[in-house]
Amino acid sequence: MNPMRLKPLRVLLFPVAVLIGCATAHAQPATEPAPLPAPNLEQRVADLEAYINNSARTADVASHVAAAGPGHNGWMMTSSALVLFMTLPGLALFYGGLVRKKNVLSVLAQCLGITGLVTILWWAVGFSLTFAPGNAFIGGLDHVFFRGVDSAPATLPWVSQNVFAIFQLTFAIITPALIVGAIAERMKFSAVLLFVGLWMFAVYFPLAHMVWGGGLMAGAAGAIKAIDFAGGTVVHMSSGWSALVLCLILGPRLGFGKTPMPPHSLVLCMIGTGMLWVGWYGFNAGSAGAADGIAASAFTTTTLAAAVASFTWGLLEYLTKRHASVLGFCSGVVAGLVVITPAAGFVTPGAAVVMGILAGLVPFIFCVKLKSVFGYDDALDTFGIHAVGGTLGALLTGIYASEAVNPAVAGVKAGLLLEQLKAIGFTIVLSVVATAIIAGALKATIGLRPTIESEQEGLDLSDHGEEGYIFEAKA
Repeated sequence: MNPMRLKPLRVLLFPVAVLIGCATAHAQPATEPAPLPAPNLEQRVADLEAYINNSARTADVASHVAAAGPGHNGWMMTSSALVLFMTLPGLALFYGGLVRKKNVLSVLAQCLGITGLVTILWWAVGFSLTFAPGNAFIGGLDHVFFRGVDSAPATLPWVSQNVFAIFQLTFAIITPALIVGAIAERMKFSAVLLFVGLWMFAVYFPLAHMVWGGGLMAGAAGAIKAIDFAGGTVVHMSSGWSALVLCLILGPRLGFGKTPMPPHSLVLCMIGTGMLWVGWYGFNAGSAGAADGIAASAFTTTTLAAAVASFTWGLLEYLTKRHASVLGFCSGVVAGLVVITPAAGFVTPGAAVVMGILAGLVPFIFCVKLKSVFGYDDALDTFGIHAVGGTLGALLTGIYASEAVNPAVAGVKAGLLLEQLKAIGFTIVLSVVATAIIAGALKATIGLRPTIESEQEGLDLSDHGEEGYIFEAKA
């Protein structure tokens, strides 16, 4: 490289050097409504300690007891809306902008269809299989059809059970929707919905139970004492690794590698990215389960990691391509959010900055470099960002989790990195094997792909009989 061209880079590198080197107040209303029904003080403390031991997601018992009340319910309802906002319309627009215009509605329809399907499954049996008492691998049937899921606190003694159930539903919705990015433009709508329905039972419900519902990987109570604050394994690794397997079984798009397939609207992609970032505050800070100091910490680390990763990705593009693209900045934002997710309520701001830098670097290598080497058609980089980013985040959580940030870490810190590796390995095996079986079975029965003519025409018309853009000639 010409040395003279390196001079501008010093200006760009200076902020990164500063970031690496530099390693809320909660306002209560004047009059607070009557608190939710709750057990007595001694029982509340016991319930809180039991929850902490089960999940290691929050630990300041005294602060929860002192602050328990409708404010937590309000925050969790807000967080639920924010996480749903991530899928509709955030992810739909992010993915929709990245496909060709003849397939934009197919992506939106897949997000809408998945939202409806997963909601029905969650109400009928999914919430119960995830959070009802069961065994190490799956929950029981105590809460089928939301039986016992009402406004009284239960799983979290300071939050209505129906609010907690809906908050968790929004996680269940976005997880399979992420898979859509890897198989965009070439999987028929009926196959997508059938795959998602089976995948929820084979992967999501068991894995969420094992991590968050008191099962195999539920912190101090499990055989694997790993921690996952907001879904590094449950959401991003499971969807990302499943997406890779599904796109390999499905095969590449017609003309892949020969015909240009640029995004049809980076404007929509940018808008969707912003919506994802805003919604992610509900995703990460909401996973504290309360409007408390742990939530504030997750809010802070989420912001830092996303911003730093976006800048890092753009800088890497400038170094390698001589320009920083909008798509690169958007990819960096999402990568940073993914990597910080399992660690958000466990790490310091300084650690979040380091994780943001790595989130911009490692997924960039997979998305830009290695994908072209191996030649697989991960259409919208679901594997490169969510599988790689989620795996990296789970690993870094084992390194940077601090009991100074979250006292729950003290109970699992010894040997945590090894436990995180166990959880990573288990999640990859479950996701890969289950996806291969489901996709293989569907391919052999109903088929996964539309006809060649339908794929050439576009899935908007072939699957939905609609067009995303209709330009009428002036009279």
